[in-house]
Amino acid sequence: MSAVGLREIQTQKNVVRFFTKALRYGYLGNWIDREGNSNIEEYLLTAWLKRQGHSNKIIGKVLYELGKAKTLGGSKTLYDANREVYGLVRYGVKVKPDIGEHHVTVWLIDWEHPEKNDFAIAEEVTVYSVNTKRPDIVLYVNGIALGVLELKRSTVSITEGIRQNLDSQKKEFIRPFYSTVQLVMAGNDTEGLRYGAIETPEKYWLRWKEADAHPEAGDNPLLRELSQLCGKVRLLEIIHDFIVFDAGIKKTCRHNQYFGVKAAQGRVKRREGGIIWHTQGSGKSLTMVWLAKWIREHVTGARVLLI
Repeated sequence: MSAVGLREIQTQKNVVRFFTKALRYGYLGNWIDREGNSNIEEYLLTAWLKRQGHSNKIIGKVLYELGKAKTLGGSKTLYDANREVYGLVRYGVKVKPDIGEHHVTVWLIDWEHPEKNDFAIAEEVTVYSVNTKRPDIVLYVNGIALGVLELKRSTVSITEGIRQNLDSQKKEFIRPFYSTVQLVMAGNDTEGLRYGAIETPEKYWLRWKEADAHPEAGDNPLLRELSQLCGKVRLLEIIHDFIVFDAGIKKTCRHNQYFGVKAAQGRVKRREGGIIWHTQGSGKSLTMVWLAKWIREHVTGARVLLI
């Protein structure tokens, strides 16, 4: 193997080690030769749902609804399928235990207790579709693929990883795999990490900027930003509170929007006022959407006034 290939492999090994040792993700393995790799690993989701006390009958119905939601076909686009899956992940799956019985809500993720979910990664995940692709790292929560990370060696521009991710989402490759994915990421050891949502054009991929990071990341920008974005609590928080489907475009937050909303939430809880100052183009409208959504869900009888 060439020195170039070894450097890329070493970057991936470092990232896998960081996820498992520092961020406490489980390791599912190297899936380069594994058959049937999927964006919903049913055996993992089934095991987690059983631990939540659900019967096989209920679990079967949940898997059916989830499988139906993630399927592309006809006029159903990746955006449509991803939005449908997100609705089930975010708000739970409503199923009838039996004919004539009331619906029950089955939660695919325990949003209130992040530590009770099963976080895991798999590497070299070979996905067979129109043409085969192999994402470097896939992040699974309770068996559902919520993140895809493409890695490059330090001397290769991060844009190569972004383009690799975008190519994978084309119909010529493994588009259906991305129907469950909430964050797409690309990184290397010198430029750090870039992230976006499905079908985010290259020029709109974002960089997370934050002073604090996991101590085991050291000065490595890639590991620092992975700890800031993919720590268990932060990852679930971004997916739960900072995703929006906006007229055919899926969007997620920049760091300034996240910290602005978080600061405002504290003020709202204390029944205090405040101002969030923005520059032009910094995402005022989406900040308002995410804050208003949080207020409606957490403050009884709240009213939101737009002037």
